[in-house]
Amino acid sequence: MFDIHPLTPAIGAEVRGLDVRKPPPPAVYAALADALHTHQVLFFRDQDVTAYHQRDFAAGFGALQRFPFGKPAAPDLPEVMVLATGGEGPKVSNADIWHSDATFMAAPPMGTMLRAVSLPAVGGDTLWADMESAYRSLSAPMRALLDGLTAEHDFTKSRSHRGGDMDALPPVVHPVVRTHPATGRRCLYVNRIFTTRIVELDERENELLLPFLFDHVTRPEFQVRFTWRTGDIALWDNRSTQHYAVYDYQGPRVMHRIVIEGDAPR
Repeated sequence: MFDIHPLTPAIGAEVRGLDVRKPPPPAVYAALADALHTHQVLFFRDQDVTAYHQRDFAAGFGALQRFPFGKPAAPDLPEVMVLATGGEGPKVSNADIWHSDATFMAAPPMGTMLRAVSLPAVGGDTLWADMESAYRSLSAPMRALLDGLTAEHDFTKSRSHRGGDMDALPPVVHPVVRTHPATGRRCLYVNRIFTTRIVELDERENELLLPFLFDHVTRPEFQVRFTWRTGDIALWDNRSTQHYAVYDYQGPRVMHRIVIEGDAPR
């Protein structure tokens, strides 16, 4: 069917022996979902696919979302968003800050699929961090404190998302620690881009605790780093990971991104 090759003890695995141009049968999707729950990020190397192939493959993991920010790859592909960075002009994206995708939504994406379309000659890696390990590594008293707290998430905190419809996306409140709906494992669920405050704490307490949590997720033992090749696909569980796109390159970098609908964090 396919082979799984873990990349670190905590997070990340390559899926080998699977051609995604033809969406696999339900049993293969179920096995891939199990692998995703175990490794949290799956990498499919050297896939010679179009944006249509990518969309059809992603659709086997759940309903696809038309993301409210960004440009579609084609008029009949509203689910596939073009991420074009690098080249001339100032950097405007803030993907080089640790985050989970779209936590400002009431029901953030379950997962994200990213495909490398065009890459710079060198640089442009992406890192992912395991929020289950980040939570487990905290002391028992700290976990007990966080388990009862909630945090506000607001898309207007992000400079990349300004200009959207603020009335359509008001701030939302999610648990600081969410329970993964498929595995039951606990995950730290605050990020530097979208989390504005912990609701139950006052301003000075937020000034102390939130920066600690934002920095905590950057520990190397929680991470996997991926060097892209053209045609590579990454699929990650947005509920239990954060990611960071390294902006260390010159020249254009074009990726196609699909988000898979999720549910309200619990």
